[in-house]
Amino acid sequence: MSNNIEELKVTPLYRTYELSIKTDNPYEEVTVIFEDEKGNKTTVKGFAAAKNMIKIRFYPSVAGRYTYNIKDETGNIYETGEFICRHSETIQSKTYDNVKKTYQKDIHGIVRAAGTHFRHDDGTWFKPFGTTVYALTHQTKELTDTTMKTLKNSPFNKIRMCLFPKHYDYNHNEPEYFAFEKNEDGRFDVTRPCFAFWDDFEERIRELDKMGIQCDLILFHPYDRWGFADFTLEEAKIYLDYAIRRLASLPNIWWSLANEFDLMKYTKEEWVEIAEFVAQNDPFGHLLSNHNCIEFWDFDNKDTTHVCLQIKTCDEISGFIRKHGKPVVVDECCYEGNIAYEWGNISAFEMMNKFWMAVAQGGYCTHGETFLSEDEILWWSRGGVFKGESVPRIAFLKEIVDMTDEPFTYCGYEFSREQYEAINADPSLAENDFWRAVCRTPWDRAKGAMLNGKEYAATAGEKIYIKYLERKCAAITDFNLSDKYTYNVELIDAWNMTRETILTGVSGKLKVNLPGKEGMALLAYVTE
Repeated sequence: MSNNIEELKVTPLYRTYELSIKTDNPYEEVTVIFEDEKGNKTTVKGFAAAKNMIKIRFYPSVAGRYTYNIKDETGNIYETGEFICRHSETIQSKTYDNVKKTYQKDIHGIVRAAGTHFRHDDGTWFKPFGTTVYALTHQTKELTDTTMKTLKNSPFNKIRMCLFPKHYDYNHNEPEYFAFEKNEDGRFDVTRPCFAFWDDFEERIRELDKMGIQCDLILFHPYDRWGFADFTLEEAKIYLDYAIRRLASLPNIWWSLANEFDLMKYTKEEWVEIAEFVAQNDPFGHLLSNHNCIEFWDFDNKDTTHVCLQIKTCDEISGFIRKHGKPVVVDECCYEGNIAYEWGNISAFEMMNKFWMAVAQGGYCTHGETFLSEDEILWWSRGGVFKGESVPRIAFLKEIVDMTDEPFTYCGYEFSREQYEAINADPSLAENDFWRAVCRTPWDRAKGAMLNGKEYAATAGEKIYIKYLERKCAAITDFNLSDKYTYNVELIDAWNMTRETILTGVSGKLKVNLPGKEGMALLAYVTE
């Protein structure tokens, strides 16, 4: 090994480091042990990358000098090496509606759960503003290129997409390649990866990475005509093993076990086994969750890093955060569009409204569009271009959220399950007959009765506060700020995307006049 650092290969921090081995047997088991300067070791397994090639991929999470030993399937070391890992430079992206997006080429490293929010490996907070294109990579190159161009100029920094193709209304096209080759009986063989598919697929993920977009990768889904949803548990693990070996070193991957897991044939116990398999075989510990149709996943599961929800309303996000103590992302809250399905015809205002409600509860939301099209190209499934009116308004909200590096944490009033149970057990704790009446009813009824009184308010380290009035048409409201600082207060029209300073040098509890219309918000920020 070399003692001269200048002679060693240099690779960027938080970027994939790759080794290639030419071989007559690409399915030979090859293991590599990487070790950093402090003696921390990571074991990575190679994967078949071509008919005559094995690749090994490593994600360096700390700067410095690394050594590695390549072992064959008998445990013999037949190659050693070393390299230096250093920080990379900063680049500027394009803008969307004057919303600036600045990224490092490494995008700050893998995103991980940090309390009830997300951080990159370098400590930078990550605040998801997501969208959904399920079958993004299973389209023609021309359509996928168009989708990527649309994403590049959008406010979105996370996308939900499937590894397997999708068969559903408005999505009937046949992909050019599939993840695996077929056997003579026409069934896909999980032991025979289709290299052309995987090469193209991972290049698209890298393209997203360069745009600063996280890939929330859906590993299974029920909308299938090819047999992928019918994999046995053993086949599923073989497929997952290959996918993890190949993709886990990419810094912008999140593992979403399924889209609507509860519609698939695997039992709850098998899903727990799948979650454990993914978590244990990922050397780099990417985010992991599971998406529901009706029945929620067990978000207290030991391998689950965050809460992923399909819900039609966004008024209980703060309750999910309090219950699970993890970040909460509403990854499906219906789609802006005009199709017949009730989940695909909400207005642009309502899509915008859900994003504001999520942010004002310390959570995160995901966009999607389902506008009818003669060519069956709907954004939610196949991509293309945006046709709705919510995207610029989501970008406007993102500009406000990005005024501070810190994420927003809920600080408003809400009727909690804890209050309900306490008063239900001891009615004397209630302030009046109204509260006693509420708490005598079943929880779902009590909760519904009190949601209209919920306050949508959040703070980022007490330096910035927001309060969102959603569809209320109030002419006056309370706005509770810290006494530690003085603030300027802006009146925000979320739909018209306007900001007007209405108070300066204020603090503490305020009464603020409003115009009495929907979609109004207040923003307070510290004046230096």
